[in-house]
Amino acid sequence: MTAHLIDGNALSKQLRASVAERAAALRARGITPGLAVVLVGENPASQVYVRNKVKACEDNGLYSVLDKHPANLSEADLLARVEALNNDPAIHGILVQLPLPAHIDSHKVIEAIAPAKDVDGFHVASAGALMVGQPGFWPCTPYGCMMMLESIHYDLRGKHAVVIGRSNIVGKPMALMLLQKNATVTICHSATPDLKAMTLQADVIVAAVGKRNVLTADMVKPGAVVIDVGMNRNDDGKLCGDVDFAGVSQVAGYITPVPGGVGPMTITMLLVNTLEAAERL
Repeated sequence: MTAHLIDGNALSKQLRASVAERAAALRARGITPGLAVVLVGENPASQVYVRNKVKACEDNGLYSVLDKHPANLSEADLLARVEALNNDPAIHGILVQLPLPAHIDSHKVIEAIAPAKDVDGFHVASAGALMVGQPGFWPCTPYGCMMMLESIHYDLRGKHAVVIGRSNIVGKPMALMLLQKNATVTICHSATPDLKAMTLQADVIVAAVGKRNVLTADMVKPGAVVIDVGMNRNDDGKLCGDVDFAGVSQVAGYITPVPGGVGPMTITMLLVNTLEAAERL
């Protein structure tokens, strides 16, 4: 058996076309959805991510501001900049690119973002809204994973979903989103004594730990849906995920590739959140 690919590039293209239409409708009312991306320092990976986010905005009818600062920017000055963006009516979403330099408290900065502009979904208010099932902004990566499951018309009700990873950015919100769709959810992590015993029970597996080959073919039930959130490099320097794609794709029913899977969906859901922030006004 060879798994069906869930193509993140193709799904992103569809969703971005919808974003562009909705953005055009807002512009006709005199509102251009605006995203401010704040970058502190010269981290090469962050610069690539930021550039891709800004370009995605521009390509789909959103207004984008790249707010770039040197690595020695003080925490107080960054907080002041965030506050200025909170008060800027042209900005509907604020994203502070992580990681921040070591002298800046990331949590304090994220909490300084107005919840109505927290399009990354990292604010405690956003996490709380997700926890209790109230409207708010969902973190972009797990939100993208949910859209991928929706794209294959997968009914999560009563299914067993295993999430490998417990980060605040992916693992925990992912588990809550799956729970909202009536899945039975198990969260596994570095202290889980027998990961394989858990994953072999799973109808859906989301691998999100940033470790190559954390999930191999012998750990997957035939026909399971496998979502690979990982972004690593193999021995040849090529991008790969957390899943042994070659092996698992022979067992799973559906699988996401790396690259071209969850990655493009993350930026797309950022656009969706920014658009929704503007629509809520």
